[in-house]
Amino acid sequence: MKILVVGSVAYDTVETPEGRHESQLGGSASYFSIAASHFTEVGMVGVVGRDFQDQDLRMYEGHGIDISGLKIVDGKTFRWSGDYLQDINTAVTHETQLNVFADFEPSLTEHHAAAPFLFLANIEPSLQLRVLDAMSERPQLVACDTMNLWIDIARPQLSELISKVDILTINEGEARQFTDEQHLPTAASALLLSGPSTVVIKRGEYGAALFSENFNFAAPAYPLAKVVDPTGAGDSFAGGFMGYIAATGDTTEEGLRRGAIVGSTMASFAVEAFGLDRIRNLTPADIEERFKAFVELTRFEPISGNNGLPLR
Repeated sequence: MKILVVGSVAYDTVETPEGRHESQLGGSASYFSIAASHFTEVGMVGVVGRDFQDQDLRMYEGHGIDISGLKIVDGKTFRWSGDYLQDINTAVTHETQLNVFADFEPSLTEHHAAAPFLFLANIEPSLQLRVLDAMSERPQLVACDTMNLWIDIARPQLSELISKVDILTINEGEARQFTDEQHLPTAASALLLSGPSTVVIKRGEYGAALFSENFNFAAPAYPLAKVVDPTGAGDSFAGGFMGYIAATGDTTEEGLRRGAIVGSTMASFAVEAFGLDRIRNLTPADIEERFKAFVELTRFEPISGNNGLPLR
């Protein structure tokens, strides 16, 4: 197993301008795992209730995901409902039922604890810290995600977590909220000073921006004609990004740049259908074709002299 992910597994009810789907499989660990599984071996740690469907367990297993860390306990699976009717980039939450997730206590097997890559998906920062401390040795690369709720109610724990990870993924609103900086590069600089070597700021329909001490990089969003369901876009980005890095072992600047494009590739697929319907059915040819399209989207050839600029 190359990557261990710890996060939520949920059933979502989602409404967008393209329709409404009830009780679709979701959660941060689900989107991340399916996206990353197209590139490398993934282990998932989470919790679900007795209502969790056997077909969903088989779907994980069909992607080669190690679900030995997915506990099935008495009660109901975490459920969330919301819509994107006003703004396709922003969810309006109608209801959150934590159910068995309210008492989630991650526990790792020896196999899980030895994973060389770790992604701490969006859960309470104290739980993320507990998982990091439970690793048998410090992984080669640790990344985490968070949300505005934890900035509001668990800032000390979140600050401690951020100081211990290599890569922080965060959306632009949360970056501004955490740092009190409205200018995005300034917010990224403040986040870098707090610990991580790389900050990935997710920007929805505008793609993602990578900031580090030595380089910055912008990964565009793919120009889709229609966005069906953006629910898992960020976690699918993280899955593609980390999946590529774990598969290649390339944590250099160029590796991170390519990883960001792979992440954007997976996010672009995720939003084309409700829930996991698109990314769970991808073929290698699908991914290669979309990745090449991203390369073409950002490619240009400079002319000789002055980098091709007609300077006087």
